[in-house]
Amino acid sequence: MTTTLEATEVTLRPGYEGANIRTWVGFKHFMYLAEAAVLAWFRERDLGPSRLYHEYGLGLSIVDSSVLLPAVLDVDDEVRAEVVPGRPGRFTVRLKVHREGADVTVLRGRLSAALVRDGGTGEAVPEPLRPLVVDAIAAEPEDGPAPDGGFAWSFRAPYFHCHYSERLAHSAYVRTLEEVVDRFLADRGLSVGRMLAERAWIPVVSRARVRLLADARMEETVHTRFAVEDVHLGTTYDARMDCHVERAGQRVPVATARIQHGYAISRGPRAGQLAELDAATLRALTGVDR
Repeated sequence: MTTTLEATEVTLRPGYEGANIRTWVGFKHFMYLAEAAVLAWFRERDLGPSRLYHEYGLGLSIVDSSVLLPAVLDVDDEVRAEVVPGRPGRFTVRLKVHREGADVTVLRGRLSAALVRDGGTGEAVPEPLRPLVVDAIAAEPEDGPAPDGGFAWSFRAPYFHCHYSERLAHSAYVRTLEEVVDRFLADRGLSVGRMLAERAWIPVVSRARVRLLADARMEETVHTRFAVEDVHLGTTYDARMDCHVERAGQRVPVATARIQHGYAISRGPRAGQLAELDAATLRALTGVDR
């Protein structure tokens, strides 16, 4: 077992599923690649999820992922991922592609991982791993409790979004963030299909963060709330997602997320530029006149 803090480099490809608008890949698959890069760091040290689970009874879990997306990613891009460890369980991730003779950074991110106790075989946990070991995921929301209002949506946590036979995975909340945005926009009369057909606007995400606060369990009902909080220069908006479950009459926060969203123009003389959000669009997004 290698215990050095050296960086890991790995070559990855985005998932074909992510090419939803032409051949550009959506933010969800950027975040999947960042997670895959961190998993590669553990595997390179012979600490892959299977060994950690079966030998030590530890579930390797991404618990926080914060990413900036400065450039687009194409479905056929070959992505070079660099993972640099910092404090125990903390990683800096950079994703690059090679275009027109130069490297282009498509993601800069910070991810955190934890090793959640899940039974065990009696094997002693190696010393370098001990700072990462927790009995359960437990964190406080950095921005305080979820505000009232906004768009609400609930779903049953399916087994195929869980890992280790019970817990909803970090990637499930990345999917949830994408879906709640889509549902919110449709509810506000701004569905992706309509905006694409009528205005040639395609959604773009410049940054996102998904953070776990507690475990949600398989087949629990996850209650989700989404609201736009701010608008920047009339072109992008910040929004917040909060998720909770109900247990024994108590509201238990399980995840929170942030996203900065906007639109790019897909055709015409301004193709590729950010769209300016007109008054009607801003009113639909925020519920107030601007």
